[in-house]
Amino acid sequence: MPPTPLGPALPPHLAAEPSEHFPTSASYELKGHEGPVYAVRFNSQGTYCLSCGKDRTLRLWNPHTGRLVKTYTGHGYDVRDVTVTKDNSKFASCGGDKQVFVWDVGSGKIIRKLRGHDAPINAITQGAGDEVLVTGSYDQAVKVWDCRSRSFDPVQVMTDASDSVTSVTTNTAGGRAEVAAASVDGGVRRYDIRMGCLFTDALHVPVTHLAASRDGAMLLAACMDSCIRLLDRAEGDLLMEFRGHKHASTRIECCLSPTDAHVFGASEDGRVCIWDLASGEMVESHQAHSDSVCSMALHPEGSTLCTSSVDGLIKVWV
Repeated sequence: MPPTPLGPALPPHLAAEPSEHFPTSASYELKGHEGPVYAVRFNSQGTYCLSCGKDRTLRLWNPHTGRLVKTYTGHGYDVRDVTVTKDNSKFASCGGDKQVFVWDVGSGKIIRKLRGHDAPINAITQGAGDEVLVTGSYDQAVKVWDCRSRSFDPVQVMTDASDSVTSVTTNTAGGRAEVAAASVDGGVRRYDIRMGCLFTDALHVPVTHLAASRDGAMLLAACMDSCIRLLDRAEGDLLMEFRGHKHASTRIECCLSPTDAHVFGASEDGRVCIWDLASGEMVESHQAHSDSVCSMALHPEGSTLCTSSVDGLIKVWV
């Protein structure tokens, strides 16, 4: 499908087309989960990855050897998302339990539980520093948690969405303190935490995932009309649309390459699609799974891609 450039021009540093490696050769299949694997995430160095799924477990893998390192149990319901601290000592998970579990990586123990949502928690991410967490829930709320506090209550609650919050991301570039949240109501909401301001971009179609560019200037939004939209984060302008994949009924993800030159998108038909960000053209599409691709994680250097699927597998691509 032809690219759809919209709105202002892209930033000048993206006008060129740098040569970038596409990890499309299968390296390992990571087996162990029973049922859909909802999320896979690299640690900050890209040495390990964590996965979580419908089977209520989290698993730590070495994706470079295909080895399962550790399995974490404690959730009573499905686990929908996970985020790892930058120092790799802890991670936090969320799901159908309606609470956040904070884990010690080495011991495998749950060191804290944060309660406050009234429905399953769909998304979690790190805020500024390793002690701040941001969550988005089916209860339509975005909540900010300070793990240094003795209180178990969130320090901030945003209830502007009119439907389930599906994805949250933070922007701390240049000293910013910004949270962006996507919702089934079709809104992408950007909160300036310090200034107490809310900016809403109405896309008029359910949004299941957000991904930020390296400099925080752009947001990718995976929308349920089989379109990934690129937004200017400051103004909310629509910069580009990427099409050619299938996304109509499930929560799937997208991401940017480490140089921001390419867009990676999951597809409900099991494919992984790659587009050139500047031109909007699809440059690669390969069959990754036998069922819908739920999640994807790019190595910090872009050399390796991990994908997870409804088919119960995690695959490593180099």
